[in-house]
Amino acid sequence: MKIAAALAGLALSFSAAFAGDLPDLGGKEITIVTENAYPPLQFVDKSGAAVGWEYDAVAELAKRLNFTVKYANISWEAMIPAVSEGQFDMGMTGITIKEDRKEKVDFSEPYMRSESMMLVRGDEARFTDAPTFATNADLLVGAQAGTTPFYTAVYSVLDGNEANPRIKLFETFGASVEALKSGDVDTVLSDMTAGKGYVDASNGGLKLVGTPLGSEDFGFIFPKDSDWEAPINAGIAALKADGTFEALNKKWFLDYKAE
Repeated sequence: MKIAAALAGLALSFSAAFAGDLPDLGGKEITIVTENAYPPLQFVDKSGAAVGWEYDAVAELAKRLNFTVKYANISWEAMIPAVSEGQFDMGMTGITIKEDRKEKVDFSEPYMRSESMMLVRGDEARFTDAPTFATNADLLVGAQAGTTPFYTAVYSVLDGNEANPRIKLFETFGASVEALKSGDVDTVLSDMTAGKGYVDASNGGLKLVGTPLGSEDFGFIFPKDSDWEAPINAGIAALKADGTFEALNKKWFLDYKAE
C-alpha cells in the first residue's frame, strides 16, 4: 500500500509539473471556425447548443493555456482556404492530416486516430462490405468532394474514377446522412467514432458494416507559421498524458445519447 501511495503521489507530482510547464496566453482570444456537422465531434443538439468532443477539448485547452474562444461557422469546402488566408486562427471539424493539405495550412499534433467505415440504413441486406457494394452497380455512395471519405469511396470502394456517377456529392456530411436515411444513397463513409454517434442516435435506423477501410489522424488547422500552433500542441500533449482525451472519448462515443 505504501508503494502504491508513493507511486500515486509521484504521478500526481509529475502531472502537476507537466501542467505547470504549459504556456500562459494571458487571456488572448482565438477565433476558431467549424462546420458543426460531424457528431459527436461537433454538432448542434436539439436545444440549439453547439456541442461535441472538439468543443470540450478546446474548452479544456482554453482553461489550461488561459485563452478565450470566439467561434465561427463555415462550410467544409471553404474552411481550409479561409484558414490558409488568415481569416480565422484555427479550424476544427475532424480534419484528416494529409500532405497536400499541409501545403496550405499547418496542422496540430494529432488529437485522435479514426478508421473509415460504411454507414448504412439499419435494414440494409444487399451488401455487407466494400467488395459486395462495389459489385452492385445500382448502389450509390454519398460524400463531400475533397474529403477523406470521398477519396476512400473513390479508391477503396469503387474503381478509382473520381467522376464515377455512383458517387453523389453533398455540401455537408450531415446532408449526405439525411440522403442515406431517405434512400437517395445507399452508404456514406464515416470515421468509426462519428459513425457510431449517428448509429446510437438513430434508434436502429442506421448501422455500420464491413471492416475498416483505412485509418486517419485528425488535427486542428492553423494559418502557416501561426503563433497558436506551439501552445495548442503543448496542450494536446498534456490532455493526452493526463487521460482527459480518454475521458472525452468515453463521454462522447460511449455515454452520450442524443435526446
